[in-house]
Amino acid sequence: MDGNGRWAEMRGLPREEGHREGSTSVREVTRCARRVGVQALTLYAFSSQNWARPAEEVAALMDLLREYLESERAEILENGIRLNAIGEVEKLPRFVKEPLDRLRADSANNTGMVLTLALSYGGREELAQAARRMAEAACKGELTPAQLDTQTFESYLWTNGLPPLDLVVRTSGEQRISNFLLWQLAYAELCFSDVLWPDFRTEAFLRCLAQYQQRERRFGLTSAQVKREDSHRAKA
Repeated sequence: MDGNGRWAEMRGLPREEGHREGSTSVREVTRCARRVGVQALTLYAFSSQNWARPAEEVAALMDLLREYLESERAEILENGIRLNAIGEVEKLPRFVKEPLDRLRADSANNTGMVLTLALSYGGREELAQAARRMAEAACKGELTPAQLDTQTFESYLWTNGLPPLDLVVRTSGEQRISNFLLWQLAYAELCFSDVLWPDFRTEAFLRCLAQYQQRERRFGLTSAQVKREDSHRAKA
């Protein structure tokens, strides 16, 4: 969700105002995703590297996150959404982590869309913690080298339990991944939008979904193989 700061600076506003306007886009995109039947939506809300930003901006982002968790609580619960969080969430300040933990617990049994907030998250950091946990398991005799395959590795990732990643959207015209879901995007489709996140609303999101629908996902197969498999499924 990139472009909040630039959106504000272009209007002569503090960067914090861009983040606040961006929270409206979060609400619109989340509601749209739920309406069209998206199974899981993950929002890159705060990266591991964002802690290095100016202290006043970090503080404003934490205040905005707490405000979001409190203001959206009722809608999340009423619509059967399950709130999830990935990242080094233990680094979050207490006034953010407590409402986050409560809403995660209270929505744990919901069966609708899974809304995941990536908080204090980094793809490299996720891979490093997975490797560390596997090493610890090996030291305890709980894991052997022969057991280590892609499926086992994925079980140690923060995203364990989420469905495979289909589409990654990057806003604001930047064309890079920025340390996001590095393992999971191996076969994901990528969509880069020039729209700054505070202006990225329902119409922009639907355009990205429409692009995704036009893609042929081959997963290493040939186009002919994919068409044969699609034909077999249709007949079945």
